[in-house]
Amino acid sequence: MTGTDGGIFSFAFGNAPNLPSLASRGVLVHDIVGIAATPDGGGVYLVGSDGGIFSLGDAVFHGSVGGHHLNRPVMGMAVDAATGGYWEVAADGGVFAFDAPFLGSTGNISLVQPVVGMAPAPGDAGYWFVAADGGVFAEGAAPFNGSLPSFWVQPNGPIVGMAAA
Repeated sequence: MTGTDGGIFSFAFGNAPNLPSLASRGVLVHDIVGIAATPDGGGVYLVGSDGGIFSLGDAVFHGSVGGHHLNRPVMGMAVDAATGGYWEVAADGGVFAFDAPFLGSTGNISLVQPVVGMAPAPGDAGYWFVAADGGVFAEGAAPFNGSLPSFWVQPNGPIVGMAAA
């Protein structure tokens, strides 16, 4: 788990490595919006709303959109187990790929609700992202298995993220 300040809370959870927080490294932030584990579980990536990436443990920095003009803030990320690279997704569904294949985005269409999270598809087939209303977008060979609006389901509050199993 991580907080918006880059605090890492892994010390009490199974085999999770005890990683340093960003503050303990002298990095002061307040805009961390996502976390993703490396394929071997020995490290994590933290992503800020500006698209900046922080690598901890055995996570390898592959680049970021931090410092670049973005149309909308970054809302999440996912790691590509095949390449060890990663993707960032912005609120408008724009996807930024770093040493991972770009498989599509919704950055060129108008969404009903902003994108709030992202998950890799099993078997390196692609990725999904989810909007605040539960709309799911499948890119690459990730299968589309439905979304809350397609089932006429309205959540009581906004959706804030997703995970793949």
